[in-house]
Amino acid sequence: MELRRLGRSGLLVSRMALGTLSWGRDTDEHEAREQLEAFAEHGGTLVDTAASYGDGASERVLGALLDKTVSRSDLIIATKAGRSGPFGQDITDVSRKAMLDQLDDSLDRLDVDYIDLWQVHSWHDGTPLDETLGALDHAVASGRARYAGISNYAGWQTAWAAVHQSQGSERTRLVSTQMEYSLVQRDIERDVVPAAQEFGLGILPWSPLGRGVLTGKYRSGTPADSRAATPHLARFVDRYLDVRSRQIVEALCTAADGLGVQPLEVALAWVRDRPGVVAPVLGARTAAQLNTQLAAEDLELPEEIRTALDDVSAPSASAGG
Repeated sequence: MELRRLGRSGLLVSRMALGTLSWGRDTDEHEAREQLEAFAEHGGTLVDTAASYGDGASERVLGALLDKTVSRSDLIIATKAGRSGPFGQDITDVSRKAMLDQLDDSLDRLDVDYIDLWQVHSWHDGTPLDETLGALDHAVASGRARYAGISNYAGWQTAWAAVHQSQGSERTRLVSTQMEYSLVQRDIERDVVPAAQEFGLGILPWSPLGRGVLTGKYRSGTPADSRAATPHLARFVDRYLDVRSRQIVEALCTAADGLGVQPLEVALAWVRDRPGVVAPVLGARTAAQLNTQLAAEDLELPEEIRTALDDVSAPSASAGG
């Protein structure tokens, strides 16, 4: 798998990342092991998790697999702090105490000495920015993290954080921002993408398959084994089961048919090569699903298809996806 530099740092990561949101909940350790093995065999290095995923279960499963399945030294481990609680009902706390406590817990669950990329999971209006980013500085200075990033920050928040971290020799420069980005969700192009490019932050798109909608599996209804059929993820998917998204999916399927590949391969190749993007975060419940997604690594979209998808998915002039 091709490697890319993460932002303006010297860190090289695979141009696709393995997401672990479902590990320990919808994906058991056996399936997680097969996913990690398949990802490594394809040359993947960047594995993304979070302290809040499964209330720590995702990190615990990943930690149990390190060295036994894939050598820790062959992976770039990214995790996040600042959220806790059940998915969809999580609580944001990005105070210094909460962040550093979660970092220590993450290190314990992963059974590692350091995190390669430690990210603030969300912005919080009630916490001073200096306090939150100061936790990143302390984590890197103490050797518990190598690089720092942010996640789910609006454009102005991204710029503010990047400027703040660029002032003073003791500050840890931000190298990445993780944001939702796909053919059905291009809102970040208005402000986050320009801010990230201006300040040298690599973009790590989460949910690059539009919460599963861009696989095309919802064209004829809601499959019983899909995310939209589960109580904890139904609302997560429903927002993209609208008329606009259906039009995008139909165009995507037409392009895929013409190329002789799966719609999700086209969707991943599109977002993977957008300006500023370093590595979309793949999300799969099974190893079979992941292998299908990894096939996108070999796909380079013809310019006419890329242009057609750009046109059909162009965000409206007003806010909203």
